[in-house]
Amino acid sequence: MSNINVTEAALRRKQGAKWNSYPPNILPAWVADMDFNVAEPIRRALSDQISNSDFGYPLGAKDNGLLALFQSRVKKRFNWDIHESEVLILNDVVQGLYLGVSTFSDENESVVIQTPIYPPFLQAVTELSRIPLLQPLVATDGHFEIDFDKLESAINSSTKIFALCNPHNPTGRAFNLKELTKIGELCCRHDLIILSDEIHADLVYEPKTHIPIASISPEIRARTVTLMSASKAFNIAGLCMAFAHFGSSALKKKFETIPPHVRGGTNTLSVAAVRSAWTLCDSWLNDVRSILWRNRNLVSQFVLEEHPKIRYFPPEATYLAWLDLRRFEYKSSYQSYLMDTAKVAVSAGEDFGDDGRGFIRVNFATSPELLGEVLAKVGSALDLIS
Repeated sequence: MSNINVTEAALRRKQGAKWNSYPPNILPAWVADMDFNVAEPIRRALSDQISNSDFGYPLGAKDNGLLALFQSRVKKRFNWDIHESEVLILNDVVQGLYLGVSTFSDENESVVIQTPIYPPFLQAVTELSRIPLLQPLVATDGHFEIDFDKLESAINSSTKIFALCNPHNPTGRAFNLKELTKIGELCCRHDLIILSDEIHADLVYEPKTHIPIASISPEIRARTVTLMSASKAFNIAGLCMAFAHFGSSALKKKFETIPPHVRGGTNTLSVAAVRSAWTLCDSWLNDVRSILWRNRNLVSQFVLEEHPKIRYFPPEATYLAWLDLRRFEYKSSYQSYLMDTAKVAVSAGEDFGDDGRGFIRVNFATSPELLGEVLAKVGSALDLIS
């Protein structure tokens, strides 16, 4: 695994947002990029494109083989049977969220969102003049749960979409079959479209498994648009490619009223990278998942042994730790406090909605050494306000 981890010096030579949005004295643990070297087969595929000066217009989705590859991938990973004709390629999952909200609802209609939530869920709904129907997840003794009674009572005649994030960002929940079935049945009763962001599907920790909500029943499938990507699992988010699966021809036909050139196209580098990721890189992914599991446990150990005042549920999926700091001295923004005091950049809980105030999100997809440094700096800063 030594070829996966990289040094801080190497990371600071990168040009991306994670390592360049803050001054060099700040250690970044915020945006959901991993600090690991991309798998060698992906780097080799990209190098071949460069060597061949192969940057022309790529083949279309019907001819480049990626739709069939997506079909076989979800069958292999999640035992989900689909047909490639049910899939469209998009630029990224966030684009799919915006286009889905725009297509399947009208202005002043409401969209169910389970907070705290990945900020683009909130942004897509409000920026498109829809009404966010916020349904907070409930913290229990072991994890965050859905209050189904409250959820159902909140749905009204203006509600058109259930915007699902599974695995859930930032809490790390991998919703189980019972929960997903109840969500699906609720959406069937109220005639809601399910817009399901499943970008972290490959990053679920055993014994949990990822279940595409569209795979549960024909009735649920028929009202579900599923958004997936290789980007998070294989650390290639900057190459931009996502897949949208439509559970019925009616959903796909309505989505396709958005002209193809508005939806955007692919590029030769992203095609090469995704093809390589899904055909040659599962051993790399297994190694990364092992590192993430150990890092997840390092965060748990940090909380249990050094800062038990932090309320923390180890994530069932993702590489994101959602830490509740509300038992410490009050700060209007713990993210700002840690930036100033610890010189560590984390994600601000308030960015994930009002239910995230008092929390921070920490990205632990880095080397154990860098994670140890992040936790030590955060711990020292928290000691000052404990």
